[in-house]
Amino acid sequence: MLLLSELGGKEIVNLNNGERLGIIADSDIVVDEKTGKILSLLIPERKFQFKLFGNNEGIEIPWHTIRKIGNDMIIVELDTI
Repeated sequence: MLLLSELGGKEIVNLNNGERLGIIADSDIVVDEKTGKILSLLIPERKFQFKLFGNNEGIEIPWHTIRKIGNDMIIVELDTI
């Protein structure tokens, strides 16, 4: 069993290109209100990028793309971002 509090500081890395996508603590979790299942993670743009007029774009990572949750990172498999 994995607790939500245990995910906090883990870094999210794409298996296909090794790109660091963000840290789970900075992300939002999208939950299906009817089933309670996690649908995806919403990772905001990197903090140091300029945002125009409050544009809050980021990366949505479907939960089914998670391949491994390790001690320090979460490995996801995304073809394109």
